[in-house]
Amino acid sequence: MSGNAKVAVSPERLREFFHPRNVALIGATDKSMWSVFTYKNLKIMNFSGEIYCVNPNRDVVHGQKAYHSLLDIEDSIDLAYVMVPSSHIMQVMKEAAAKKIRNLVLLTAGFSELGEAGQKLEQELLAFAKEHDQLILGPNGNGFVNVTSSLTPYGLPITPPLKAGPVGVVLQSGALASSIMTLAQVRNVGLSFLVAMGNETMISATDIIDYLIEDESTKVIALFLESIRQPEEFARVAKKALQYGKPIVALKIGRSEKSAHTAMAHTGALVGDDAVNDAAFRQLGVIRVNSLEDLLTTAGLLGYTPPLYGRRMGVVTPSGGACDILSDRSADEKIELPEFSPQTVQALKEIVPSFSTVHNPLDVTGYVVVDRTLMRRALAAVSKDPELDFIISLVDPPRVEPEDVAPVYEQYEELSKIVNNAACPIILVMNTSLEMTPFGQKVADKYGLHFVGGMEHGLTALGKAVWWNEKYRANKVSAAKKAQPVAELSIDVAGGEWSEYQARKFLEEHGVPVVPGLLAAKLDEAIAAAEQVGYPVAMKIQSEDIAHKSDIGGVKLGLASEAEVADAYQEILANVQKRAPGSRIEGILVSPMRPAGTELLVGIVNDPLWGQVLAVGIGGVFVEVFKDSSLRVLPVERDEIMTMLEELRGLPLLKGTRGRVAADLEKVTDAIYKVSQLAYSAKQSLQELEINPLWVHGGQVEALDALMKWKQTDRVVSP
Repeated sequence: MSGNAKVAVSPERLREFFHPRNVALIGATDKSMWSVFTYKNLKIMNFSGEIYCVNPNRDVVHGQKAYHSLLDIEDSIDLAYVMVPSSHIMQVMKEAAAKKIRNLVLLTAGFSELGEAGQKLEQELLAFAKEHDQLILGPNGNGFVNVTSSLTPYGLPITPPLKAGPVGVVLQSGALASSIMTLAQVRNVGLSFLVAMGNETMISATDIIDYLIEDESTKVIALFLESIRQPEEFARVAKKALQYGKPIVALKIGRSEKSAHTAMAHTGALVGDDAVNDAAFRQLGVIRVNSLEDLLTTAGLLGYTPPLYGRRMGVVTPSGGACDILSDRSADEKIELPEFSPQTVQALKEIVPSFSTVHNPLDVTGYVVVDRTLMRRALAAVSKDPELDFIISLVDPPRVEPEDVAPVYEQYEELSKIVNNAACPIILVMNTSLEMTPFGQKVADKYGLHFVGGMEHGLTALGKAVWWNEKYRANKVSAAKKAQPVAELSIDVAGGEWSEYQARKFLEEHGVPVVPGLLAAKLDEAIAAAEQVGYPVAMKIQSEDIAHKSDIGGVKLGLASEAEVADAYQEILANVQKRAPGSRIEGILVSPMRPAGTELLVGIVNDPLWGQVLAVGIGGVFVEVFKDSSLRVLPVERDEIMTMLEELRGLPLLKGTRGRVAADLEKVTDAIYKVSQLAYSAKQSLQELEINPLWVHGGQVEALDALMKWKQTDRVVSP
């Protein structure tokens, strides 16, 4: 679609686009609410520049002079906001070019979203804009809201006031923009910028992200994504954001699982479209959330809170029930609740009532009704604890303005002093996600306090924020290391699936540890092979035409004698003739049996969006039952593979639980890393690869079975 057509759009050019000194409303009319809203929005935000209304059939629009054409306006125009029907759009574009207008917002719909005819018109629009150095936001978009600079050429109603703040918002949905602004208002989260993308014909979501990364007023970027149209560009700007220390929080819709295209490998059951998106986001340091509430709450927390360096949290609340809720949610988010230091315990015992038990989380009890200083004094004591990385205090902002505001102001002024002077960050969390009243917002703004909306969303946001800070610090360390480039490997293959013997031989030649195996084309060769590798042995039919050998009786295990090998050889051939007649037989592979160990799956599949994906999981026959896997988009560094192993629920099996032999995780990581490097080097030819199982027993790591499939191609190049 036309949104895939990439035009170089720099942050510098977008700074010009989003800071116009004047605006022309083309197609302005009192009969259209789009026009009415856009005009009012510019006025209520006190836009200081001129607003020109253009309508060929009216002399007055919105109570001011209307121009019949852009060409009738004597002044130069910085931004054209276009609301004419799609059938008139090219005429407007030509007038804008004649007027040397470089920046246009196209509210107009009726392009690629309507099908082939609209797509053709959109391509004509794009070609014309490129030729005349014009930059287009849209079409089929509502415009933008530059809160920091009070610029609001935006086509839906905005209810003032809009609070300026640290969160920039990029949405691939026009209708949700108003909901986000309303949510930000009632949660007292300040926005720096908001844009509804429309069709992304020229300016893409990734262009806006790039702009916001370099925007000094934006500290965190919130995204609502329907699709990732340019994965390479998305990866580039996400890495840039992480480098700049600007978190990206994304609500990506489309989480419904779709199995991968392949049916021949177990890996396909583990890799779905959304699972790959999730893995890519984790690799890139993008925080993923599942609701608009979490999107704004998490972005707000990151925008207003200092970095959270660690997972040790202290809790101060006036409620035992809240302590229980926060304890449960902390466990969910893998946030620790260490005991207070002895000096903190001693200090608290002198503050809280005698019937309060001093531990973390701390319930200062309902005595706060009697002593209004109790919470603040307890929080001040906990804020000095050297064993804590951050603290949350459960406190609500005031709701109703009393006749005498002095005591309220004094209370929150003291709270502000504690927050600002604490040895570690203090996060103020409300009991629930109620909207903040105007008086509550007034007090919060007066004393520079940010209140996170509710325990549920608040703890979700905290878990995400802690994770992001860990990712940010790890990225700084890894950036200092020079990644080794992966040389491209040309494969002399015309395509199709290899037998296990071929796949194992290929892996072994490229440094992947593989169990020994000999191919037997005759019975006497099978017996000799068994003698050579050592009893007991496993025997498997080898054929490029048979993907699932065990399903047709082509596998025999635990053969301990010459007689058993002879019987198994005859039985395997008989089973193949009966259940897979016509298969091209390469021979029977004879390998030594291995003792019980931990079985892993290591697979590579090609995702249509992100490319090669590495899956590591608990393998063997139960791989699709447990579905315990971790995914990454290639290429990956060795440290990332160790992290993948640590993400598995079955990690205790590798660490030697219940008397099992503990695996040498360094050797396991090395083996998987070699597989990933080999796959990435052969990415032009490789369709999929699966090792199941990768057998692990202490320091022994071997591929016991392997499957490889190559892309069909006419290009055959010798390595």
